[in-house]
Amino acid sequence: QVLLVESGGGLVEPGGSLSLSCVVSDTERFARMGLLAWYRQTPGKQREMVAHLTDGGATNYADTVKGRFTMSRDIAKSTMYLQMNSMKPEDKAVYFCGMGRWLSVEFWGQGTQVTVAS
Repeated sequence: QVLLVESGGGLVEPGGSLSLSCVVSDTERFARMGLLAWYRQTPGKQREMVAHLTDGGATNYADTVKGRFTMSRDIAKSTMYLQMNSMKPEDKAVYFCGMGRWLSVEFWGQGTQVTVAS
């Protein structure tokens, strides 16, 4: 089983910044994944895609975070990142990292809580 572990969640003021990391246990599998992604979820709502990075390095962002969030990866460290700037109260959620071989997420982390104070 592939293990993904998020870190970096916490409390941030509106307008502030926070950086999330996700370490993947299998280095070779991480390097061959076709899709890396960040999702977020609040109680009673479906998980929503925040950002994804496809094989080749192309990134896509949800309209709600575009221009504020940046996703990246370090293949050698088997780690993906989400840099969140200009944060809003609406960004409060549990953030999950995920990855898949093709176009959908197959493996999920346990999530990390992000709170933006009003």
